[in-house]
Amino acid sequence: MSIIRQVVLDTETTGINKFGIHYEGHNIIEIGAIEIINRRLTNNNFHVYIKPNRLVDPEAFKIHGISDDFLQTKPSFEEIVNDFIDFIYDAELIIHNAFFDIGFINYEFFKLKKNIPNISNFCTIIDTLSIARKMFPGKRNNLNALCDRYMIDNSKRVLHGALLDAEILSDVYLAMTGGQTSFSFESNKKTFSTKNEQKTQILKNNKNNFKILYASPDELIEHEKILDIIDKKSNKCCFWRKNDK
Repeated sequence: MSIIRQVVLDTETTGINKFGIHYEGHNIIEIGAIEIINRRLTNNNFHVYIKPNRLVDPEAFKIHGISDDFLQTKPSFEEIVNDFIDFIYDAELIIHNAFFDIGFINYEFFKLKKNIPNISNFCTIIDTLSIARKMFPGKRNNLNALCDRYMIDNSKRVLHGALLDAEILSDVYLAMTGGQTSFSFESNKKTFSTKNEQKTQILKNNKNNFKILYASPDELIEHEKILDIIDKKSNKCCFWRKNDK
């Protein structure tokens, strides 16, 4: 099985430029990133607060609650940039409204004057806002609306936070794209194999006690409807239909 590494990413900033390019004159102050391998959360995360070279706008503080005093003892972007690039390098970056975060990140790279290329040169960008707009045209598609739509708990999101929002977005993304997961790691394979062996032995010992029930025509129709939905959300990558072919 090929390994697909994805990183769900979010940032918080000192604010936005209301009169021009949104990132000019502002800084990233928090980065949160969640690793997914073959549609499984790995608990390998990247999270850092960053000391900016300016004060946080009052409007931005109301959104994320990150104060100037809190940031005074944090590292600069230059101090964390190598670790950050190492974490995201060659991954599929999953971002909600990617234009905003990618613009800020590339601008931070540019300000360092170290010839760091734009992030799209070493990562693939997946914008969940664009996906949501195609799936739900004309509807609200911010993160809170998507949580409501997919019944994902976002009760802890009193204020925005890069790591918390990345965690929530990872659940939203998996739900939007079918919610399917794969057994990617050896420990999972061993557990899965052991459980199957146990179930097989139980079936062998009780084969005369089980009654085989077949799906009715109506149930088969409903089953196909569910597969149609999964097919649509996963860009025609429905696991069960692949097995049928």
